[in-house]
Amino acid sequence: MRRNMSVLLAALLALALCLSGCGSNETPSAAEPAADSAPAEETQEPEEAEVPEGSEEASDQEKADEAAALIDAIYVQQRTDETDAQCAAAKAAWDALTDAQKELVEGEEADPDYFGRDTGDASKDDPRNQDEIRENELLVVSFGTSFNDSRVADIKGIEDALAAANPDWSVRRAFTAQIIINHVQARDDEKIDNMQQALDRAAASGVKNLVVQPTHLMHGAEYDELMEAVEGCKDKFESVKVAEPLLGEVGTDATVINADKKAVAEAVTAEAVKDAGYDSLDAAKEDGVAFVYLGHGTSHTAKVSYSQMQTQMNDLGYDNVFIGTVEGEPEETACEAVIEAVAGGGYRKVILRPLMVVAGDHANNDMAGGDEDSWKSMFTASGKFDSVDVQIAGLGRIPAIQDLYVAHTAAVME
Repeated sequence: MRRNMSVLLAALLALALCLSGCGSNETPSAAEPAADSAPAEETQEPEEAEVPEGSEEASDQEKADEAAALIDAIYVQQRTDETDAQCAAAKAAWDALTDAQKELVEGEEADPDYFGRDTGDASKDDPRNQDEIRENELLVVSFGTSFNDSRVADIKGIEDALAAANPDWSVRRAFTAQIIINHVQARDDEKIDNMQQALDRAAASGVKNLVVQPTHLMHGAEYDELMEAVEGCKDKFESVKVAEPLLGEVGTDATVINADKKAVAEAVTAEAVKDAGYDSLDAAKEDGVAFVYLGHGTSHTAKVSYSQMQTQMNDLGYDNVFIGTVEGEPEETACEAVIEAVAGGGYRKVILRPLMVVAGDHANNDMAGGDEDSWKSMFTASGKFDSVDVQIAGLGRIPAIQDLYVAHTAAVME
């Protein structure tokens, strides 16, 4: 018993000595944490939970981003030796996505509508890139569109009319927008020649006489680029001639009009009035209807053509017809200016229609789209009109317009 008591006293004495004498700086107390230790209770901003690598969410976004990068890679204006492979890779990546993953696609140009939008049946089109060309070729050059139905109705419509009028000539196609060529090739596996490809194809096929018919509206930037390409290959053919674009010669100022502009003004207005269900333009005017024809607009000196078209409408007595442009150049064709002009004329109903050869992206989105900056949305938001309707139809599908192109081609052939 005494021995046990001695052992207990010795243990208590050792504990007391440790508590008092061993309190050195090497061992921090519970109340004072070491300097390199985080406080047990510290107020911090909650961090966003990171998606674990390899998780389903990360995999979906990664696959969508990969497809977006491949789509952005073909949204270029320059064709290279890798273009065909890049188009195939972009479409393969898109097709491999689930519907949910496709909704996540977002890039500089890529979005779910790039391949996902239904623009019609591409199989109804003819790229007219055949090699079997005779000595006489009629090359129809367009800016182009990725909207299949519009390409068939507007561009192919003009090409078919030219082919019917010139049975002794091989009609072929070229687009000047490589971006559109790539889009159509990747999405629909339809290969359309760019300008250089078409000229090389003609030379390789032994074409002697080449006539180029631009479907462009005017002598603008696209027309200038076309002329540069033609100048660079003239020595490959016995004769090369370029026909007038739709509106003919530009002229110096807004007062200059010509027979081509008159024919276009009459043709598009007749179609607009008919599609709106009126017997005449005057009947539409009595009903408070104004027609607004929307062109692209340009900073090129040829922009005066839009002002000339407004002059032409006025000279024809088309008081309820107004010319606008997506780009707002010239200034009087900007949306705000046209809204004021239409409202100032006392018109309460508006019908928007493209003054473009093709009813493509600009017609469907910039004119008729649901975004707040579309012309339909801005006219509606102004609160100045009882109704704002749209007619999505390009100039190229109008028979009278097709006849005008045929006449331009015949003029240079003669």
